[in-house]
Amino acid sequence: MRVLLVGNPNVGKSVIFSRLTGIQVVVSNYPGSTVEFKQGFFKIDQQKSEIVDVPGIYSLESTNEAEEVAVQMLEKGDVVICVIDATRLERGLPLVLQLLEKKKPMLVALNIYDEAIHRGVHLDLEALESILGVPVIPTVAVTGEGIKEMVSRIPQARVPEVPAGPAGERWQRIGEIVARVQSITHRHHSLRERLEDFSIHPVGGILLAGLVIAAAFVFVRTLSEGIITYGIEPLFEGVYKPVLLRLSDVLGEGSFWNEILIGKRIGGDIDFVQSFGLLSTGLFVPLGMVFPYILSFYVVLSLLEDSGYLPRLAVLLDGLMHRVGLHGYAMIPNILGIGCNVPGILATRILESRRERFIACTLISIGIPCAALHAMIFGLVGERGVRFVLIVYGTLFLVWVSLGLVLNALVKGFAPELFIEIPPYRRPLPAVVLKKLWMRMKGFFKEAVPIVLIGVFLVNLLHVAGVFDAVARVCAPVVSRLLGLPQEAVVALVIGFLRKDVAVGMLAPLNLTDKQMVVGCVVLAMFFPCVATFVVMLRELGWRDMLKSVAAMLVSSVLVGTGLNMLWR
Repeated sequence: MRVLLVGNPNVGKSVIFSRLTGIQVVVSNYPGSTVEFKQGFFKIDQQKSEIVDVPGIYSLESTNEAEEVAVQMLEKGDVVICVIDATRLERGLPLVLQLLEKKKPMLVALNIYDEAIHRGVHLDLEALESILGVPVIPTVAVTGEGIKEMVSRIPQARVPEVPAGPAGERWQRIGEIVARVQSITHRHHSLRERLEDFSIHPVGGILLAGLVIAAAFVFVRTLSEGIITYGIEPLFEGVYKPVLLRLSDVLGEGSFWNEILIGKRIGGDIDFVQSFGLLSTGLFVPLGMVFPYILSFYVVLSLLEDSGYLPRLAVLLDGLMHRVGLHGYAMIPNILGIGCNVPGILATRILESRRERFIACTLISIGIPCAALHAMIFGLVGERGVRFVLIVYGTLFLVWVSLGLVLNALVKGFAPELFIEIPPYRRPLPAVVLKKLWMRMKGFFKEAVPIVLIGVFLVNLLHVAGVFDAVARVCAPVVSRLLGLPQEAVVALVIGFLRKDVAVGMLAPLNLTDKQMVVGCVVLAMFFPCVATFVVMLRELGWRDMLKSVAAMLVSSVLVGTGLNMLWR
């Protein structure tokens, strides 16, 4: 049996799915689309059954790619479980009635039922079940209440006798249903409800968002640096490095395979950041530099998701994001990119259209430095004065906004409006957070790590073949005349493809002026993405869109660097 979980976004559908399947989940793209869905298995009467978490939708009338996929998936399901928010019955009933007209065996899970009771919303479940003609089960997904009863009643799912009608008649019927089964008693707002209202207030919401983002950034930075300093670096330095040094001696220093696998030995030692070998930098970048930030970010992301704050942040910033061709949810990947661009790029999967994903990936890669690059900018530029740091970040912010406006005007495609339900604040459950974290980290190791390793291997081949030296010679006139940098800075720009923070560090011994240091940092931040970001962009966007994004990076970085060089007085 194949069971489909269908419902609006943010009604707890994914939590029910997690309750039923545990952590044995497969995440796939629907054939012929970029829309993801989750697939797992559970038992009904001791029989193994498949369950699919259909992308969150509001309608079956196919106004976007997710809804088109949902309609196609309905044709392949045996039973439909429609999950609706018990606190917003009138918002979920339109989808329920549309599903009933599909003549599929189904039942309704009335989720967040405890919150409805707390808010004084009383529902006549027997009357609602009689009107709809299908089983209606109250559930509280975060605690598991009602889930067992819901599973036990799946065999009772039946095809209702519901006459099809136009949208106007459907809304009239919804009003009649709500009037008959729902009653509301007056009650005073609780402290939590006042906080919910405050978090989407135009002024108070912005202040709270600033605090939340700052706290999230500090948490991620602290946890990530702690994992690196006290866990990963000692493991690589104390256990793994002696093995590599012995292997390097066996291969012979300077040999082809030593250059590819181990990389260059600096002073007879292996530097996991600068050696650029497949077994040194190739493993240390995804495991020692990217993994800690992804782990920390996904912890924060899961907490913000399950608490109900992310939809509020999306609504709050929707106006700003729409000006650059995105909607409020796109702020989440941009925030993730502050720590590391790789999880930021991966998080663009939450966006609905290919156009949005392209714009978001491009803006993250150009306008948002990763945490390692932040540290280098604060270290090298900050010692020359705070005003120079402000110039760097002010320029990057103006580029982010300006390029977003340009891409919004030039890139064709559908830009959906932001239609999301704002759930009540809830306490995240550790078990659910850990399950989601495990699923996401498994996806990272399965998809991102192999791609990064392949990318480092190919880059090393080009480096050994002398391609990078040839590129440096060709780029020297542009670097010297347009950007005003010394010719030696070409090497740093080329190395920026491998590691931007390392490239900025290579500017330090060049005795640059204040202007040259600022120009160099801005150009490197906007320039070609590091290899880890590059290969993940290739995986997410495909060759064509990835090349367009890279072209935008190259053109904008040269134009902005040239502008800074010429306007600086």
